Amino acid sequence: MEAITGFHGSGPWLLLFPVGKDQGHPWAHLEAAGHVCVLKDAFDFESPSEIANLILAENCEAALALHLYRGGRLLQGHQIPFGIIFGGTDVNEDANQGEKNTVMGRVLEEARFAVAFTESMKEMAQAQWPHAKGKIYVQSQGIATTPNAAFNWNTFLQRSEINQSADNLHIFLLICGLRQVKDPLYLVDAFSEWHQEEPSVYLVIAGPEVDPVFTREVKAKVRRAAGVRLIGEMPQEDLHAVVKNCFAVVNSSVSEGMSAAILEAMDLEVPVLARNIPGNAAVVKHEVTGLLFSNPQEFVHLAKRLVSDPALEKEIVGNGREYVRMYHSWQVERDTYQQLISKLEGSTED
Repeated sequence: MEAITGFHGSGPWLLLFPVGKDQGHPWAHLEAAGHVCVLKDAFDFESPSEIANLILAENCEAALALHLYRGGRLLQGHQIPFGIIFGGTDVNEDANQGEKNTVMGRVLEEARFAVAFTESMKEMAQAQWPHAKGKIYVQSQGIATTPNAAFNWNTFLQRSEINQSADNLHIFLLICGLRQVKDPLYLVDAFSEWHQEEPSVYLVIAGPEVDPVFTREVKAKVRRAAGVRLIGEMPQEDLHAVVKNCFAVVNSSVSEGMSAAILEAMDLEVPVLARNIPGNAAVVKHEVTGLLFSNPQEFVHLAKRLVSDPALEKEIVGNGREYVRMYHSWQVERDTYQQLISKLEGSTED
């Protein structure tokens, strides 16, 4: 891919993306276009003035942030052009809080563009902030998986204290940062009961410790739950290898923009069981590309069905892979972002 020209400055791009977030990584597209990126976690900053100091110190010339409130509010008023990618909770939840809604409306006034993962997310955002109509683009996440070929599955099972000798082992993998909106404890009790009747099924929760207080609660609960394991953050290639080896990937979020973990599972030909919320239902069609559940009991019922019905598993996996290839192309996402970047680049010549 040729580097995009148009910037007179040589400063890097500031990117505000929550570390450990299971969204895609648009900065890979920026770097491919020849830009240097300074990646920071929005959680590490309290106010726009701290960002102002960073912009000066690093000589940043443009910025891109995930999440209209958390990342976007930090970018206001700095005189550098920026774009926003909606996270999901910003449009689904934060928009319902008066003060946050106002702040996000102002961010959208200043942003050169905003990216929504789905048409319905775009419509919700436009209904909230009609003035942003012309600048919201829909681009679903592009997916590229890179499982570590040298990853040792047996060592992983040992480290997770999973009984490998169990006949017919079925590992269900829940990938999420430990924070309340991801609701990692939603299925724990029901799953634990199932494990007690069926010792070969395990739920493994994998992800970074985002919220320290909530993380303590998760650890305490998992410690007491039979058949449930908690493992920390892993390098992406290792995580993809775990996905490839597990039986199914689970999503139990209360709110979701577009789960990269679900799409990566589909790409790696692993079935998906997802909580029936709008963000998940936008990518998982029940009994076609995955299974949707509305409560923990329904999850267990569907998981048992999947374990006992290899034909259903095969069909879901095939459809999921096809869906990702058709609608979540990494190359299409790259082309879109590189076109959007030019909206920021032209602005230095104004």
